[in-house]
Amino acid sequence: MNMKLNSYICLPGTAAAAIDFYKEVFKTEPDAVSRFKDVPPSADIPVSSLTGAERIMHASFTIGSDQLMLSDAPENQDDTIVMGSQTQISIHPDSREEADRIFNQLAEGGEVVMPMVDAFWGDYFGMVKDKFGVRWMVNYHAED
Repeated sequence: MNMKLNSYICLPGTAAAAIDFYKEVFKTEPDAVSRFKDVPPSADIPVSSLTGAERIMHASFTIGSDQLMLSDAPENQDDTIVMGSQTQISIHPDSREEADRIFNQLAEGGEVVMPMVDAFWGDYFGMVKDKFGVRWMVNYHAED
């Protein structure tokens, strides 16, 4: 099995400042930065005016052989961010079938935050909170 686990931090509107900070700390530029305004319209991933168009939807840094990923919560969810418990684990299975298996098992007794969908960035993606309250992001990227 060749899966990867990455740390994913969700912040209450401070992700742009965090990006600048981590650039300095880790002496590297982000691999990717996307804002909520960049999301194409979709029923699968609803983005409203409450999201905050300029907020960071996703950013990532390569640090060694690992990734640090982060985003802002939508504005209407700022009060749901409890500093210290906003980290998610991003897992990258080797196949779509393995992504479904892992997602479904994590969802047993837990809560589906976002079902597995073919996301606009080209990956198969979903989010779930397991029965222990741990938040997971399952992301399968098909190699071309």
